[in-house]
Order: sequence, then structure tokens, then C-alpha cells
Amino acid sequence: MPTKKDKIDPNISETCVNDHSDESFVPEGVATHWLTVNGLEINKPEEIPRRVVIRKIDHDAGYYAPSHSHDRGQLLFIAEGLIEVSTKDDGYWVVPPQRAVWLPPYVEHDARSLSQVKLRNVYVSKEASESLPHHCQVISITPLLRELILKAAEFDVLYHEQGPEGRLIDVLLDQLASQPEVPLHLPHPKSKALKYIAEYLIHEPADQRALQVWAQDVGLSARTLARHFVKETGMSFGQWRQQARLLAAITRISQGDPVAHIAQDLGYDSQSAFIAMFRKAMGTTPGRYMSP
Repeated sequence: MPTKKDKIDPNISETCVNDHSDESFVPEGVATHWLTVNGLEINKPEEIPRRVVIRKIDHDAGYYAPSHSHDRGQLLFIAEGLIEVSTKDDGYWVVPPQRAVWLPPYVEHDARSLSQVKLRNVYVSKEASESLPHHCQVISITPLLRELILKAAEFDVLYHEQGPEGRLIDVLLDQLASQPEVPLHLPHPKSKALKYIAEYLIHEPADQRALQVWAQDVGLSARTLARHFVKETGMSFGQWRQQARLLAAITRISQGDPVAHIAQDLGYDSQSAFIAMFRKAMGTTPGRYMSP
């Protein structure tokens, strides 16, 4: 979700392991590996005849990449920092260090750096993407998968698919397919009334108003509002609000904010109540979550 502070950096630092594209028709500041920008097709870079292509990219805090797509699947692996990725219809994902977001081919998405970030873009051919998830999701990067990505990033552009490099790519893709999804997604409702509630709670996560109060505010019955929340997001109102608070908490944790302050700002009665919620959702405490 871009803000007024977001910017497209024309001096983006992008080291391409395999950039053979013609940049002559690409607007200034637009990455040459994009297939579309804001729904409009731009020049398509030359296909590298390899299943996996990796780029190393660094961004400053506040860098914003507008809505675009790729003709390959994309894994955004965050080595350092925090990013937010959103799609038009599916909501947004917060991606902390040592996690990654998977985007299938042709999915329109934008991205915003919430802090200074170092990442690896792992592009997977359409054919190889068939064995990977067909929906966007965040995954944890295991030590093995991390080392596979870093090693593959050192390969020559036209690495030997039938040799040791190709066998390492086989393992990388197998590992990528086996990683479970991490619950770092907040779905966007589609109706006007629910969008109003959702946008307010994203910006004011400490708001404690009950479903019945929100129903009166938007002119619906509590039962109707509850039914529409489940229909449009797959979550109850209470589950959705807790997920919004969870993603806000992860953003604050990554920025080094004290847990006590985060708990208070998110509307929890105590620090222990916040820690209990976080542990239940993420399987660990806030203090340990950012550890490698």
C-alpha cells in the first residue's frame, strides 16, 4: 500500500546476474525485467534460456515499485530489511528478513521498502513454476534454501543445465516447492463498507470498537456485516482485525520498537496478552521472531 512518502528511485541499485535486455524503450526508473507497469505492457526483456535467473538488489527505505508483472514466477527473498508487497485483488503481505514472498507468473503487484533492504530476486520460468504454488504466499527460508539461493546467484548467466549447476537448481526448486506458507497475509475486502472499515483499522489498529458498532456506522446489521467479512476475506471480523494487528506488530518489531510500546499502541491490555497472541500466531515470541 503506497503512501505519499513512497518514491520510485531512478538510481536503483540493481546488480543483474543475467540482464541481457534492451533498455532503450523503458521509462527512466523502471526496472527492465518488468513485463507491465500499471497494467501497460513495456518492452519485454530477452528470455534467458535457464529455469532460474537470480538478481541481487538493494533498496533504500521508502523505495516504491508501482504495480507491475513478470512473465516468470518471482521469489523475493529478503536477506535484510522489511518489504510490503500487495496485489490488486488479494491484499498485502509483510515480508521480514529470512522470509520470502512467492509471486506466480503474470501476477500484478507492487512493492514498498519499509526499511533499507537487501534482497535476492529469484525468477523461475513458467514451466518450472507449474510445480510451485499458484497463489501468492510468504514462506520461511531455511538455512539450506538460503545457501542454495546464494550459491545459484554466483552462477554464470548460461550455467550448465545438465551439469552440477543444473542439479543444484533441481534441489533449489524441490526445496522451494516444499516450504509451508507463513501467515503474513492480510486479504482486502471488496465492498465499499468493508473497505472503509479495513482501511481505518489498518491505520488505527488499536481501535477496539465491536462488530455491532461498526455495523451501525456503515448501515448494516451485525449479522450481515459478519457474513460479508467471511465471504470477502475468508476470515471473521475478529480474525481479520487480529491479523492486521499482527502485521503491524511485525513491522514495528523489525524497526526495533520495544515490545511494551507495540502492545500498548496495538490496543492490548498488557504486554503478556500481546506476547501470547504473537506466540499463538507465529510459534515464537516477538523478541525471538527476527532472529535468523
